[in-house]
Amino acid sequence: MLLKRRSYLPLWAEVIAAPIARLLYRVRSRGAEGIPATGGALIVANHLSYVDVAVLQLACPRPLRFLGHQDLHAHTFFSWVFKIAGVIPVTADQPEAGAEQAVRALKAGELVCAFPEGGISRTGQLMRIKPGFDAIARAAGVLVIPAAIDGLWGSVFSFAEKKYIWKSPRLMPTAVFVAFGRPILAEKADLDTTRQAMLNLTSEAFEERPVLRRHIGREVVRSLAKRPGRIVVVDCTQERRPVTAAKLLGAAIALSRHLRKTVPEGRVGIVLPPGVGALIANLSVICAGKVPVNMNFTVHREAIDAAFRLGGFKTVISAEAMKAKLPNFPWPDTTVDLKEAILAAGGPRAILPWILAIKFLPNQWIPALVGLPRRGDRAEAALLFTSGSAGEPKGVVLTHRNILANCDQISSLSILPPTCIMLGCLPLFHSFGCTATMWYPLLRSCGLVTVPSPLDTRKIIDAIRDEKVTVLVGAPTFLRPILKKAEPSELKSLGVIASGAEKLPEDLYKSFLEIFNLEIFEGYGLTETSPVTSINQPDPPVTTATAKVQLGKKTGSVGRLMPGMTGRIVDPDTRQDLPPTSFGEVWVKGANVFSGYLLNEEKTRAVIKDGWFATGDLGHFDDDGFLTIAGRLSRFSKIGGEMVPLGTIEEKINELFGLDPAEGPSVVVVGIPDPTKGEALALVTSVPITPEMLREKLGGAGMPNLWIPKIVVRVDAIPHLETGKLDLSGCRKCAIAAGKN
Repeated sequence: MLLKRRSYLPLWAEVIAAPIARLLYRVRSRGAEGIPATGGALIVANHLSYVDVAVLQLACPRPLRFLGHQDLHAHTFFSWVFKIAGVIPVTADQPEAGAEQAVRALKAGELVCAFPEGGISRTGQLMRIKPGFDAIARAAGVLVIPAAIDGLWGSVFSFAEKKYIWKSPRLMPTAVFVAFGRPILAEKADLDTTRQAMLNLTSEAFEERPVLRRHIGREVVRSLAKRPGRIVVVDCTQERRPVTAAKLLGAAIALSRHLRKTVPEGRVGIVLPPGVGALIANLSVICAGKVPVNMNFTVHREAIDAAFRLGGFKTVISAEAMKAKLPNFPWPDTTVDLKEAILAAGGPRAILPWILAIKFLPNQWIPALVGLPRRGDRAEAALLFTSGSAGEPKGVVLTHRNILANCDQISSLSILPPTCIMLGCLPLFHSFGCTATMWYPLLRSCGLVTVPSPLDTRKIIDAIRDEKVTVLVGAPTFLRPILKKAEPSELKSLGVIASGAEKLPEDLYKSFLEIFNLEIFEGYGLTETSPVTSINQPDPPVTTATAKVQLGKKTGSVGRLMPGMTGRIVDPDTRQDLPPTSFGEVWVKGANVFSGYLLNEEKTRAVIKDGWFATGDLGHFDDDGFLTIAGRLSRFSKIGGEMVPLGTIEEKINELFGLDPAEGPSVVVVGIPDPTKGEALALVTSVPITPEMLREKLGGAGMPNLWIPKIVVRVDAIPHLETGKLDLSGCRKCAIAAGKN
């Protein structure tokens, strides 16, 4: 019986090419059964590398013909490949000829594949979808089948690390997954619909990565054991304290043995600032088979009590210095001093054998000796609590899959090169501090320099200067003091500044660019997304004659979604889908998105809908996939059927009254219940402003009457949480109380 031909290659080429491709790639797929067994169909796929063609053919049950740029014919190798593979050439000056040939092939019953991005993505993300494929499908009267490839970004044939070919090849076969979507009728395959389908499929394909099923403790132990002599962290808490991977790992393993014996609960609280101690504590808890709970020690007592109650843990690892600093913290009787715990675990005598084992045994053996499982996947790996700025904090359960996914997503971007040195000053009870400045450096072997507080501006500047830090991450609130206190020479080692947690002010962005020649890359994230959801990154360079300019950033946006994530825009009232460029609530999905709140099914059901996470933020996407966030849904009021942006009103009040929000907010607009219009606007202010002054200035500036607060509440100081965030719940309570009087 003759074997069915799987490509248009000559038999001799197919016999050679197929085994080589299978040797280099382990290709799995899903959805291929939706490809018609006979007749024409147009497959549209994302484009990550020069070998996408081979991978798609391996995954497809029928022979494929590809649309390819005629410009590549100038290259002898590609000209030869085009010829023997039956590629349909498309030229920029006469695209109609290629389109007509594709239509003829489709009408003849062939499968044709196009890459509608128009070229290989040099960011690893889905680019703008260009028209042309839709006209071909309509002219041929065939179905459009979306597809997504995952796993090829990072290979030598992709533009990862800002170059093709000239980088270290992968030693093991690459795991690649191809997801085919449901066929779309040609008349319905518009650009938005097709891009959304492709984006959804990239998320599905990413979920199949083998690394996501692993155990984060095992991955970190292996990473540290590979280079035991490497300085893994420089702790700048007091005196400079460099610590090698072997010493850090040895101490964590020894302590983990002690915790296994002495702590019966499945979770362990940690109250420590960023530094060597916090790294050891977190890693030891994971190695002990337990879940670390980095506690927010800056919130009010009720929130801390709620964390203990929800988490069900009794043991807290801390230090005497922290206990002295936090006398009002409800320390349990089972609070453990980190240094004393290490001594109780055997001290240097217990640590030394592990250091020797780490140095002289194969790194694959160490996790097995520790007793770490291979699989973590959807099991709980960390418990964090939201800050409670709008009410009681919620317990966010992050799994091994969540954290490993976000670390994989971060490493796929060009914003953090493998050799970077990162400053870790964000508290580990914040999701970004937990993932990006703790687990990520331990997993990826980049350098880490720690400072105990993001508020210690002078120490941060000194650490950047002395340790040649290249990456700084922080909220605008923490970056602004650096702008005021640092000299340009002190920040000359920095290459990347990433900002999130709050909107990046335009003046701060421009000032860093003018004074330090440093661009701040704004991103977006939530505790529930582990946390990085999107970020701007440098525009990728153009390195080939056929490549077009691609964007990595757009001012005012928070960047594209992380690789492997998908998003949609939903009407906040009806929860019906809106066009992606429309204004509405942002919903996201991906392997880094949590699955629910701890012991709170009601709040989980309110935000998780068919696997999609309703972020509670309002925004929109543009045609290039860049996301713009307008603000929290809670920072909008619906009055007379109109969505009123409270932050926009605050900005206008600051402008008209000459207030400087950089010195701390002195006005906050909130919505309070109103029996006639649903909500009424109230201004909470620490400066002398009257309703009459508001009407005069805002009305004179052309602001709609509906947007002008009718109630003004004077306070001595705007309510804040100890994290520095606005206490919106407290502001609203003040306004409601005033409204009743």
